[in-house]
Amino acid sequence: MLATAIGAEFREVAERDHEGRPARVVVATRTYPTTPEDLWDAVTSRERIPRWFMGIEGDLRLGGRYQLVGNAGGTITRCDPPSALDLTWEFGGGMSWVTLRLAAAEGEGAGGGKGGTLLTLEHIVAASDVDEHWAKFGPAAVGVGWDLGLLGLGLHIETGLDRTGFFGPGQGPDAWAASDAGKAFMRASAQAWADAHIAGGEDADVARGMATRTAAFYTGG
Repeated sequence: MLATAIGAEFREVAERDHEGRPARVVVATRTYPTTPEDLWDAVTSRERIPRWFMGIEGDLRLGGRYQLVGNAGGTITRCDPPSALDLTWEFGGGMSWVTLRLAAAEGEGAGGGKGGTLLTLEHIVAASDVDEHWAKFGPAAVGVGWDLGLLGLGLHIETGLDRTGFFGPGQGPDAWAASDAGKAFMRASAQAWADAHIAGGEDADVARGMATRTAAFYTGG
């Protein structure tokens, strides 16, 4: 299964206004072989989020504050089950925004079955907040992390297992990330985000350089 595993099926890098300010937007979409209700539960349930992503604490309701253990926290600003979730993404003293949209899909899904649910994730960052960081790493800085999350979500949906069982006996997510297979996935993800960046208008050499630096950061290279 891991030989054909993916993060996003479609990636886009765009520029648009957000709350009246110029912003850079990283968009990832993937179709999952399950219902919108089940996928919604997987991405919002206190019990299921740690099974594919990471531990979470806080008040998981509209207006509540959440905290991913050892990572970002923020406020849930929209919660319309089973189709729309918006939240702030606060990390390292900065704030960006994440939106999730779920919709019934037509055609062939990620698992090879018909239909399923299309998940669209947008990570929105005010351009003025990320100029230096963006110039070094580009969209892959968040894109690789979301690809890893979408991979975990897919494995959870398709197998029913959690993060300790995805990668084989005795090999949890940290060991897999340090393995040749894990590093290859992250390098491929970074290059895929470079492709999306180029399609969005960035110079090819600049985009490839950003992706190479991001891959090195994620793989310890």
